Amino acid sequence: MEHTMAATPPAPPLATPPLAMPPPATPPPAESVTVPPPAPAPAPPPSEPATATPPVPPYDDAAIFEVSAVGGPVWVAWREGTLTRAAELEALCAWTKSSRPEKNDKVLSTAIQRHLAAARDAARAAKLKPHRKFRIFRNGPLIERATSNLDAVEAHLLNLADTEYVLGQMPCLLKHVQCHLPPNDPRRQEFERIARKLGIKDPDHPLLAKDKGPSRKDKTDTIDEERRKIVSIVRAASSAALREHVRLRSFRNVVVITAILMALLAIGLAITGIFRPTLVPMCFAPEESGIATVVCPTAESEPFIPLGGQPHSGVAIRDIDDVVEDTVNPADLIVVELVGLTAAAIATAAAIRGIRGSSERYGLPVSLAALKLPTGAITAFLGLLLMRGQFVPGLSALDTSAQILAWALVFGYAQQLFTRLIDQQGQTVLNDVRGADRPKASPSPV
Repeated sequence: MEHTMAATPPAPPLATPPLAMPPPATPPPAESVTVPPPAPAPAPPPSEPATATPPVPPYDDAAIFEVSAVGGPVWVAWREGTLTRAAELEALCAWTKSSRPEKNDKVLSTAIQRHLAAARDAARAAKLKPHRKFRIFRNGPLIERATSNLDAVEAHLLNLADTEYVLGQMPCLLKHVQCHLPPNDPRRQEFERIARKLGIKDPDHPLLAKDKGPSRKDKTDTIDEERRKIVSIVRAASSAALREHVRLRSFRNVVVITAILMALLAIGLAITGIFRPTLVPMCFAPEESGIATVVCPTAESEPFIPLGGQPHSGVAIRDIDDVVEDTVNPADLIVVELVGLTAAAIATAAAIRGIRGSSERYGLPVSLAALKLPTGAITAFLGLLLMRGQFVPGLSALDTSAQILAWALVFGYAQQLFTRLIDQQGQTVLNDVRGADRPKASPSPV
């Protein structure tokens, strides 16, 4: 009994510690219940949609201040200019955003970045999407892609920039509009009206006033009121400039294709002369006292009497066709065309003095000069062919090979009579691209 009674008292103290342990174990669930309330109130989720709502790639205002490297170098001059202009416009966009960060212009800024990326892709000649085989001539489309995207960036930048920037650009914008829009265009007249309202006038205008001009506040108010007109008219002038370049490129392509076809024709004639020298022989048969001689560009026959003529002692009677066949040389046509090409080269060198040059990137003067060379070879052949057919009275029979080559030289140089008209048309097309020319003065101001 005593043993059991003594054993029982210690039991309760052993039981109490287990009962005391559960209370500390219960607080963890209570703390876990109190912790969830901060979790259901997720402040980040509502803010995340605000930064990533648009389907376009996320745009960060801080990222615009990181101006990309210029890139390159590349192997074509206009591509270098595109990369440089893209870097310049990107820096201007970054500077504009830093000058007025309170503006919500993410759409325009994102569009600027995309246009600049497209212009840089064109400058680097990125692969086509979708890819096409046998696409060799890409220079024209790439130039148009680069130019149009840079023009779009400049228009967006005018919308994005502050008033002071647009006001400082107005003289340059006026020059741009006057260069590419005709004087009777209502858009140009409206832009000139805005420029006069800002105190910007043409120094060649006879009514140039020496008044004080509008105040700074009046100028900024005018820019704020007319900004949309300014941007739209400048964009129209840029589009007109692009169309001028498209016409120039189209004319250049016509000249290049014509030069290639003329060169192929000259080569075909030379090959024909090699394999069939008697088909179109450049030979003449002058006759004196009943005795004839076949004269070709590179050889002459012995004197002979044509069939039906009076016989002479020591002179054979032969058929003129047989004599031509024996005298003609496969290299005759090649020699005639080379002489005509040489004369055309001299004419091209002489015509260089009348070429004013061009800042355009299509090389039209070079294409016009290249057209003269195969044309000279063809005109030398055609001129001698007309003389052989007695088309020119008094020049139906040439006496020596030297005379034949001399007339080939004359006819080769005479190609200038035909290509001169093409040169004039090319200069007209170049003058239409008035980027480097002084703009024509507009009619009397309103």
